Amino acid sequence: MNTSHKRYNVGAIRPSQALFTYGVGAVIDLPRLSTLVMGLDEWNMKNAQVITEDRLLQIVQSVLGGQVQQLLSPPATEETGPTQSYAAALTGIPVVPFPRWMRCPWCNLLASIDDGYFTLKSPPNRPDKVRYVHENCPKANRPDVIPVRYMIACDAGHLDDFPWNHFVHGGRICNKAVLRMMHWGASGEFSDTVVKCDTCNTKPRPISEAFNSDENQSYHPECRGRRPHLRDFESKRCQLQARTVLLSASNIWFPLVFNTLSLPTADNPINQLINEHWNIWQAASNLQEVALFRKVLQHDPRYQEYSNEEIWEHIQQKTAEPDEQDTIEVKDLKRPEWNMLINPEGVKPDLDFQVSSANVPEEFRDSIRQIVLVERLREVRALTGFTRLESLSDYIEDEKLPRDHIMPLSRKKPTWVPASEVRGEGIFIQFREEEIQRWLEEALVQEHNHTFFTAHKRWRQARNIADAEANYPDIRYVLLHTFSHALMRQLTLESGYTAASIRERIYAHGSDKDGSPMAGILLYTSASDSEGTLGGLVNLGKNLAFHLEGALEEMKHCASDPLCAEHVRLDDATLHGAACHACMFAPETSCERGNRYLDRSVLVPTVENANLAFFHPDNV
Repeated sequence: MNTSHKRYNVGAIRPSQALFTYGVGAVIDLPRLSTLVMGLDEWNMKNAQVITEDRLLQIVQSVLGGQVQQLLSPPATEETGPTQSYAAALTGIPVVPFPRWMRCPWCNLLASIDDGYFTLKSPPNRPDKVRYVHENCPKANRPDVIPVRYMIACDAGHLDDFPWNHFVHGGRICNKAVLRMMHWGASGEFSDTVVKCDTCNTKPRPISEAFNSDENQSYHPECRGRRPHLRDFESKRCQLQARTVLLSASNIWFPLVFNTLSLPTADNPINQLINEHWNIWQAASNLQEVALFRKVLQHDPRYQEYSNEEIWEHIQQKTAEPDEQDTIEVKDLKRPEWNMLINPEGVKPDLDFQVSSANVPEEFRDSIRQIVLVERLREVRALTGFTRLESLSDYIEDEKLPRDHIMPLSRKKPTWVPASEVRGEGIFIQFREEEIQRWLEEALVQEHNHTFFTAHKRWRQARNIADAEANYPDIRYVLLHTFSHALMRQLTLESGYTAASIRERIYAHGSDKDGSPMAGILLYTSASDSEGTLGGLVNLGKNLAFHLEGALEEMKHCASDPLCAEHVRLDDATLHGAACHACMFAPETSCERGNRYLDRSVLVPTVENANLAFFHPDNV
């Protein structure tokens, strides 16, 4: 990463973090700085690699427009260490200091870095020590200053510095104001932090008033429509109420990421081979260049079976294919994956996708149709935007996304978006559809489904989502999602993988005009290494009975019972039943629905409800 204007190397992040944790518009809290990732207009993509995945590219085009032509990995440099060249040091993701207001811990001076009180210090080859200092501090010799903890944001995605002058002076104008922030207590509470002006000697105002829920006492800052990652303001006035947020708050940035599994797309082996390395072959314009590029891929023994002429012929055929393709909707992204996973015998082994069948445990054959070991998989992820304050994960399968709440990645329509690819392994479990249908027809299950649907509507209405009844995933999803979390927690105890390293992919769809029903889950782990992971998850799938029994047994009781089990009534603003951090919740990177639509009572009998369980007591 580097700052703009005078550029300095200030830190490093992993490629996956550029999408999920510190993407465009996100605030990165560094040891001595707080920075904000800039928009794509300022990214230097000379060292970026093209990531080929046609299905995902079509989804991105359906969301951002047909002008998007590429999925690119974040820029990186191969050079590291003290001998790194200046040009290489500036290759990376551009950031700027944000928030721009800082405080001197010695004299309590509160000022913007644009006011001239603070100076940037950048020791050569020490990005961890880039910092701002107070040159003329009366109480210490050039002490390091720290970013203030407070900013303002709104639901439309705008982010701005907290209006300190307006807050302290109540809207009055004070010429040459000198502000100071003081902590009167040792607890660090909002009520112990006050701000005052030395120039006009105002009464100290506690920062707690910026968070007070009392309409008569709270401070309501105006949203100016600022988009700091794009260095501009919205052209139209923002009508939403800005809220005071903390610098380290988890709701400052929510990425809108689409992901898919790479699937074999060509019956002809040479076509499939060319598709896998299309990011290289697409640059070949004649037979001579084919021979040149082939040297780059000489590590792949599969090319030994084909001559340069054969490869060139198939490249020409692929290039001549018409651009018109059937439009892929977001909700259809999982259907091709499902069709291949349920038919492992019909899948030809591929460098990025290899599957095989495993035995279904005898005691679970009434409910589980088949278990498929995914020995190799490749997942591609693309960032298309972000939100603040509220996540849009509930929209992820909707046909239309609320564009007024999504911040763009660039000022102009992007021609590329950041993407990453990972490789790994997984376990796929397909349920018996007839057993799912039997369970869905039970009166108590239908009543519980209505309870979840009511909670779903109430949750969306509270967030001013236009169609409150849309995108309800159904009680079928609740069952599969709960089963996924239960098994995921059990596998982390046995596989050695951390809870955050195993992810889920839920295939839950009833029978309608869009296709046959789906009822299955895929639990997988992945790594950025080209060889993927070490096979620990697949090895557990070869003898899954012990883990299935352990997962279901653990779900019968929770350390928070009976409070956890009694939550099935869903009479509050949550979207989960008998589920909590002690029994069901998974890390944000593992769950595809933000720990919503979970309920132990639909899986196994609990101390509160023994009549909803899909798995009968004699089978658990």
